[in-house]
Amino acid sequence: MRERLRAQLWPLPTLGVALAIVAGVGLPLLDGRMQHDMPSWLRAYLFGGSPDAARSVLAAIAGSMVTVTALTFSLTVVTLQLASSQFSPRLLRTFTADRYVQATLALFLATFTFALTVLRTVRTGADGKTGFVPQTSVTVAFVLTLASVLTLVLFLSHLAREIRIETMMNSVLSAADRTIHQLLPEKPDLTGEASERGDSAAVPPEPPTDALTLAAGASGFLTSVDEEALLKAAVEADALVHIDRQPGSSLIAGTPVGAAWPRAGEPFTPGTRARLAEEVSQAVRTGAERTDLQDVAFGLRQLTDIAAKALSPGSNDPTTAVHALSHSSALLCELARRDLGPRLLRDEHQQVRVVLRRPDLQDLLDLAVDQPLRYGAAEPAVLARIAMLLRELAWCTAPARHPPVAAALARLRSTIDAQDLHASERLRLTVQAEHVDEALAGRWAHALRH
Repeated sequence: MRERLRAQLWPLPTLGVALAIVAGVGLPLLDGRMQHDMPSWLRAYLFGGSPDAARSVLAAIAGSMVTVTALTFSLTVVTLQLASSQFSPRLLRTFTADRYVQATLALFLATFTFALTVLRTVRTGADGKTGFVPQTSVTVAFVLTLASVLTLVLFLSHLAREIRIETMMNSVLSAADRTIHQLLPEKPDLTGEASERGDSAAVPPEPPTDALTLAAGASGFLTSVDEEALLKAAVEADALVHIDRQPGSSLIAGTPVGAAWPRAGEPFTPGTRARLAEEVSQAVRTGAERTDLQDVAFGLRQLTDIAAKALSPGSNDPTTAVHALSHSSALLCELARRDLGPRLLRDEHQQVRVVLRRPDLQDLLDLAVDQPLRYGAAEPAVLARIAMLLRELAWCTAPARHPPVAAALARLRSTIDAQDLHASERLRLTVQAEHVDEALAGRWAHALRH
């Protein structure tokens, strides 16, 4: 729920409106009680106009804030449309989760609501009634308006910075780094085959042919898996549970997401089968869009989308694709130092109970390289950056994780051979491919040749 609310525009502005209503009702009451007891030095700093002047000020504030808020919403929508059409629809989440945009809208709506709420308490003294001007409240409305003007200027500056593609890619990289650090433990001892197996040296158990099929409860993207609930369900049923779909996968209700089978070999009772299937269905959560809550590949997906969009005939922007590949390289090098592969959940006796599928280095490298290699096959700058990506990744990984890099290098060489390139371009790319071979062998070439 927290993750869903974080990416919505409405929660913070709604909270601002609610607080403004409370303040707009409570502060005038406080004004009425302190009207005759307020120190003279403090009164000098407060609004000192007549009821008609107070109404004019509050009405002007309310009217102007509606206009400013509409302008802000329009600029935000235009930015979202630009990010969706020119870069990637999956970047919209980055904008809607921007706290600065949410806080700006909250301040504008709160100022409008506060001014409108206070306006109803101003009395002119007509019809024999005592006139009343909530001096503190009007002053607070004035201060909020000044803050809103300053915030509007800062918002325009912030928006101009946020729509730059480099800022977008940095935001994606930062969000992906947070997800990686939260979900994947670091493996500084990646020196052998045992390290490549992920969570432990134990080989994850494979489902038997007669295993109970576990189905998705709802259609959508797999956003998260409740590991605690899965482990509890497996222990209660004395079962082994294998989830073979990873966060970010598209699920269809009723289709298999995994399997379960008895740990001790005794068949499940009908009640146990039904209860286990229901608990697993509830633990595997879906949503309308991919999120970075547990999806370590989501950042790479966004960066690859940017690269592919930049290489489309409508954009024809290989420089952006090269920059996106640079960020993908940084992510891959960070992921290569982490515990990839299946995640094993154990009970209190250290027995494996749940196996969760996670992407390995082969999956992640394919995601980062395949589409840019296909769509940028005729662009030497893109091919050169892919070669550098493989070189950097080879340098950052242990020998046990070199096979995916070597396979990607073979695909790169095949792509280079198939292109009609100038002799100098082909020579430069050939040398860069050789540098990847040297990095795989543990050497970094410092020659100044290209």
